[in-house]
Amino acid sequence: MVTLLQVDPSAVASGINNVWVLVVSFLIFFMQPGFALLESGQVRAKNVGNVLMKNMSDWFLGVLIYFVVGSGVVSVIGALTSGGSVAGAFAYISDPTAWIGWLFGAVFAMTAATIVSGAVAERMNFKAYVIFTILMTAFIYPVVVGFTWGGGLLSSSGFIGAALGAGYLDFAGATVVHMCGGIAGLVAAKLVGARKGRYDENGNSQAIPGHSMLLAVLGTFILAFGWYGFNVGTQATILAVADDGSLTFMGAALGRVALVTTLGMGAGGAMAMVTSSYYQGKPDPLWTANGLLAGLVAVTGAVPHVTWWGGALLGGLGGFLVLPAFRFTVDTLKVDDVCGVFAVHGVAGAVGTALIPVFAVGGFAVNQFALQIVGVLVIALWTIVASAVVLVALDSIVGLRVSEEEENEGLDEGEHGVAVYPEFVPNETREGTVATDGGDVRTDGGVSVAETEVTDDE
Repeated sequence: MVTLLQVDPSAVASGINNVWVLVVSFLIFFMQPGFALLESGQVRAKNVGNVLMKNMSDWFLGVLIYFVVGSGVVSVIGALTSGGSVAGAFAYISDPTAWIGWLFGAVFAMTAATIVSGAVAERMNFKAYVIFTILMTAFIYPVVVGFTWGGGLLSSSGFIGAALGAGYLDFAGATVVHMCGGIAGLVAAKLVGARKGRYDENGNSQAIPGHSMLLAVLGTFILAFGWYGFNVGTQATILAVADDGSLTFMGAALGRVALVTTLGMGAGGAMAMVTSSYYQGKPDPLWTANGLLAGLVAVTGAVPHVTWWGGALLGGLGGFLVLPAFRFTVDTLKVDDVCGVFAVHGVAGAVGTALIPVFAVGGFAVNQFALQIVGVLVIALWTIVASAVVLVALDSIVGLRVSEEEENEGLDEGEHGVAVYPEFVPNETREGTVATDGGDVRTDGGVSVAETEVTDDE
């Protein structure tokens, strides 16, 4: 009979840590339905099925591509930008001991990919979107990971990191995952163009309300729940083996990550509520939800590195910036970012990660601050260029945008031949098919075409 004294402490720690990584990977996967609900609620009823299809495609295509290609590209880029060897970059494919770690990396990759769908909702060609998702998980996102977590360009052993004498700090992906996805979404939204009716003849933005704030806010809470897997789960070591062979519970590290995550979330929501009240006269539930998420993004890279009050300030800053950043995106840049992914994921991720040294537990370091700024710029520049090249190529090959007829009809019917809410729609576009929208979008308080038809019928 084997007694506890005969058990190797390293084996116990390794087993428990691996189970922990698996559990948090499942938790991060649960963020996918959160994204689906959040994005579905912010589009019109006639496009909900298309959003759901894109979110499902992100997952089932992304995991396949990330296993066969993406994870290996991480190792290749990490080696090439740090002077290392690329030998064995794809060895994980046939190594069962590496598969748990691969899964943990894959759920992060799927998050980066699915962020894009919220920016291009209601008008992007499904075929073009699928191809972009494949290239995002095969190349665009893995290169960013190679620069950072893969030991490449921005790491302490990479060309830039070694030159500055520091390693880039982004604990759970504020820039590696969220800013990358947010900027890719911004580029895609710009190149695919604005939705019909989003801007009037003078170029002024016109709101196109989503069909369900309930779904959007419910999705926000699911994302916030899954975020504990993102942040706390990245503290992958919960049991460590001391020099004397005893097991040590990493409670202090886990506690800091959990607390800063929670305070950042709370401060982001609170500041967004205040900011929306200032801008719009009343607190807006949807922008408060977006601010909560922006607060989480802002602290995602910082959670183990900053003081608790620093985390609260970073989260609050993310929530404060989300509404003005969105207004800048749609009003100044003239980019129709449907779900505000650049404001929530791009801006909050960049600012929160760049300011880590300002609130660092160990104090401010000039070289670390310099590397954070350079790192944010490198990741942003790579994502902009790579996304633009891929999207321009796709536009010439398959076309980025659906036809005007499909956009008017709705992408559910035009792209997939389905209607998610047929029972709630008062008019029919053709025999045997129920439309998934109540008529024309009106921004002046007038009566829609469909409402007029229903009144006449009655």
